[in-house]
Amino acid sequence: MELAFGLALVALWAVTLRPTSLGGPATYAVIRGDSMLPSLRAGDLVILQVVDGVAAGDVVGYRVPDGEVGAGRLVVHRIVSGDGHTGFTMLGDNNPAPDPWQPRAADVAGKAWVLLPGLGRVIVFVHQPAVAAALAVSLLVMVLLSRHRPAPHRRPLPAV
Repeated sequence: MELAFGLALVALWAVTLRPTSLGGPATYAVIRGDSMLPSLRAGDLVILQVVDGVAAGDVVGYRVPDGEVGAGRLVVHRIVSGDGHTGFTMLGDNNPAPDPWQPRAADVAGKAWVLLPGLGRVIVFVHQPAVAAALAVSLLVMVLLSRHRPAPHRRPLPAV
């Protein structure tokens, strides 16, 4: 029963949450800044899902097009107008002017699918080198201590 449940969870992850770097449909973005207030706040984790088409009104993550300042950087903003062939006009909900880039369909990493408020802060914290090293050392110490079990203390048998 537990094995079937575990396999079902792995299958669900593989189909819905596996990162695009592993051939899956999901891209993970930690929100930085306040350009998408009030819907997205700094430190939120957004899971973007690859979709066939996006349109005006959709919140998407896109990579800054090649040849532009910040090329490759992932930006999460709302599509205001345009199309995937000529380029989308993008705008952060809290920004007064549209983005300077006009990404095309190939630049779109995915449409906002799941929002996990504040979880991005934890991920950013854990990815700091000192924290990651401390967690790795702690895990290693726990494994080593769990393997080393002292022999039980034996008391001499009472004399009869």
